[in-house]
Amino acid sequence: MTVVSIHEAKTHRSRLVEQAASGESFVIAKAGKPMVKVTALDAPATPKRLGFLTGEIDVPEDFDRMGDDVIASMFGHDRQRRANAP
Repeated sequence: MTVVSIHEAKTHRSRLVEQAASGESFVIAKAGKPMVKVTALDAPATPKRLGFLTGEIDVPEDFDRMGDDVIASMFGHDRQRRANAP
């Protein structure tokens, strides 16, 4: 495993990051004493997918209007007044 000094790590950061990303780990040392080991991160096994419940649940047609009456009564509005508004 490659050991580099902090100064060398600063100077060649891009090259060292590419090296680690390709699977070649390295150690950064300070005054010859190993301080950190740099390795590539493991990618998640399977990415989270949107829509994984498609076809599993039904959303009612009036979903956006559910509880409208209750909410309107809480704020002193009635549906007729709102329905006739321009």
